[in-house]
Amino acid sequence: MIRAGTLVLGLVLASHSVAQPVSEPDGYRMDHYRGPVPITLEGGIVVDTDAAHALWATGRVAFIDVLPRPPKPSKLPEGTIWREKPRHSIPGAIWLPNVGYGAIADVTDAYFKTGLSKATGGDADAPVVFFCLEECWMSYNAAKRALGYGYTRVFWYPEGTDGWTFMDHPTQEVAREPEG
Repeated sequence: MIRAGTLVLGLVLASHSVAQPVSEPDGYRMDHYRGPVPITLEGGIVVDTDAAHALWATGRVAFIDVLPRPPKPSKLPEGTIWREKPRHSIPGAIWLPNVGYGAIADVTDAYFKTGLSKATGGDADAPVVFFCLEECWMSYNAAKRALGYGYTRVFWYPEGTDGWTFMDHPTQEVAREPEG
């Protein structure tokens, strides 16, 4: 027998466990980059894993991974060899780390523009997919920034490599795109 109070408590708890929709910010997300993201991108197209895979399978869409580069620990003992964790990404993707922060330095902005130009052959109308990890605002910011640069066929894949690998799609180790 279920008591009325137990049923009400269960309904209240269930109603609070449903994720609330996240609105797009007026500008870029400036902090707390991991967390629920919007389901829209004004001016761009949001794609799920199936759509991202279909775009990838054409071989005619640039994929841009914007996962930040892990910082070297500041207090490593002298003589310690530091090796970055390898990045496994969508095959053929270009890794442009650190371009998805809300505010980026001029040198990072130039690096992003150069990387996008390389990925798209300098064609602002070429299709390009931005991704990172699931629930990562870095890819949202990067896609929004590309729209601001004048790119017209911008896709945002918010599930990122987490969604990609969950569906057992292939990955490969990628190196970050060199600067300048």
